[in-house]
Amino acid sequence: MPTYVWNYLTEYQEERADILDAVEKVFESGQLVLGESVASFEAEFAAYHGVAHCVGVDNGTNAIVLGLQALGIGPGDEVITVSNTAAPTVVAIDAVGATPVFVDVRADDYLMDTAQIEAAITPRTRCLLPVHLYGQCVEMAPVLELAGQYGLRVLEDCAQAHGARHHGRLAGTMSDAAAFSFYPTKVLGAYGDGGATITSDAGVEAALRRLRYYGMESRYYVVGTPGHNSRLDEVQAEILRRKLRRLDAYIEGRRAVARRYQEGLGDVPGLVLPSLADGNDHVYYVYVARHPERDRIIKALEAHDIRLNVSYPWPVHTMTGFAHLGYEEGRLPVTEKLAHEIFSLPMYPSLPVDTQDKVITELRAVLDA
Repeated sequence: MPTYVWNYLTEYQEERADILDAVEKVFESGQLVLGESVASFEAEFAAYHGVAHCVGVDNGTNAIVLGLQALGIGPGDEVITVSNTAAPTVVAIDAVGATPVFVDVRADDYLMDTAQIEAAITPRTRCLLPVHLYGQCVEMAPVLELAGQYGLRVLEDCAQAHGARHHGRLAGTMSDAAAFSFYPTKVLGAYGDGGATITSDAGVEAALRRLRYYGMESRYYVVGTPGHNSRLDEVQAEILRRKLRRLDAYIEGRRAVARRYQEGLGDVPGLVLPSLADGNDHVYYVYVARHPERDRIIKALEAHDIRLNVSYPWPVHTMTGFAHLGYEEGRLPVTEKLAHEIFSLPMYPSLPVDTQDKVITELRAVLDA
């Protein structure tokens, strides 16, 4: 596999003893489902964020699904979010029977344009779902102000923002509830799927626990709304416990890569590097650059064994699976323009320095040509 493509093997070799010890601990515990490791990870992840509760689930998409349901969002409701996001954000809204309503993003940092939210609110609006994208947070003050003014719930999508801060507050701690993904590529990644929803609302937490376990409060008896089979796996929870202790080190590793890119590429004409929004501490889940000749750049660097990812080439509102929402081309002009210009440079904590230098050298050569 080319060295520029992320895979878990380098990290695994560095952390192998701890990972295997985690697996052994679970296998020897005698409980493989909702045991001590899940409970411990939930307590530790909640403590890291300074919130009262964490409920582990099977993946990040269901962290949003259950979060919405626990907040009372369902059929007939509207949820305001963005189209410049991973499709699961919107798939989750659709899964609870609600209707996604899109606002555009800002041209400088690609985050939700909070100035457009109020105009999108209707009598059916029940929830605001800001996406903390690429590793930094949405401007939350206007989101929370509008939520209070109109009586709306707020659910943060933190799948790409583990450890990110906004005016000193951690992503996920500024709302009614927040959803996280632990997909292996994430800033805090498992060795398989995993997710969690955090909250300081005891009622929301109780609903989340019922919903992840069929709707049951006690074994075999469903209470109220039927739920899901959406439990965080014990092995993944124990691995995540170990990796949570290294989360801040992972973040610093990503920031070091970002600094090297900035130093090596900051003076290249026409190349737009990530912009840090006011009050944000970026964790660089991905390092998203922008150039009008994106497709030429990608093709040219492939010849040098460097693959650049695009997050995301198709805005959600343009996908045929969401054609029923009725968004015509041009409705979200910034989002649509970005889809043709953005690309991600290789980014992960263990990315070798010589690989970073190769990316910088070859990208500069392509843009100087």
